Amino acid sequence: MSKDSNRQLANELSVVLAIVVNILANTLPFNGQSTGEISDRFQVYFVPAGYVFAIWGVIYIGWIAFTIHQYLPAQKESPRLRKLGYTFAISGVFNAAWLFCWHYNLFGFSVLIMLILLGLLIASYLNLNVGRTPVGSTEKWSVDIPFSVYLGWITVATIANITDYLYLINWNGFGIAPQVWAVIMLVVASLIALAITISRRDSGFVFVLAWAFIGIAVRQASTPLVAGSAWAAAFFALALAIYSIIQRRRSMLL
Repeated sequence: MSKDSNRQLANELSVVLAIVVNILANTLPFNGQSTGEISDRFQVYFVPAGYVFAIWGVIYIGWIAFTIHQYLPAQKESPRLRKLGYTFAISGVFNAAWLFCWHYNLFGFSVLIMLILLGLLIASYLNLNVGRTPVGSTEKWSVDIPFSVYLGWITVATIANITDYLYLINWNGFGIAPQVWAVIMLVVASLIALAITISRRDSGFVFVLAWAFIGIAVRQASTPLVAGSAWAAAFFALALAIYSIIQRRRSMLL
């Protein structure tokens, strides 16, 4: 097999592994507890409502679309996909590993693995040069958007995972109230959205953050400070996403 074929197969097997483990984690479930049940143990504020996690269905579809796209004859020797290398394939292994750590209550390891997963996805995103490389509609929907959505969600998940772990070890937050820390995290996430908008005009990434912010606002409705801040962050992110779309369309017309 050629190097390109090996890379394609590695990506395919990685997607199959990640999807199967994600499904089994909640249908068996691993260690007798679902992913959501574990999450509910942590009384933290940077957690969205349960329906928000339906985004995994979109992520799975994106993985499958990418896997099929890479097998197209014109894509086998694509310089862009060659530059991606094996970072995406390796990320699937860490995605599955995170679930085992989470379900078997290895929360410290889960944070470490999540950070590695985030790093791999950032590397993949940069290697593909998402948002800066001109692509056709097929490649946009099969490569750029799937990677934007996946990275956007793992960015949010990483913040939430770290927040959960700090709650677990009873971190006092330097005396700052947990609600205020949630607002700080929302501000940080909003600044990330702004940076992505300025540098990439990546509406897909920013829409995911808006989706998560709305979910946080819904879940934390009984905590006005957090809910209000989450709604503000959501509207800000939506405005950035719409701005990105308008600017991209204008650039196409020039």
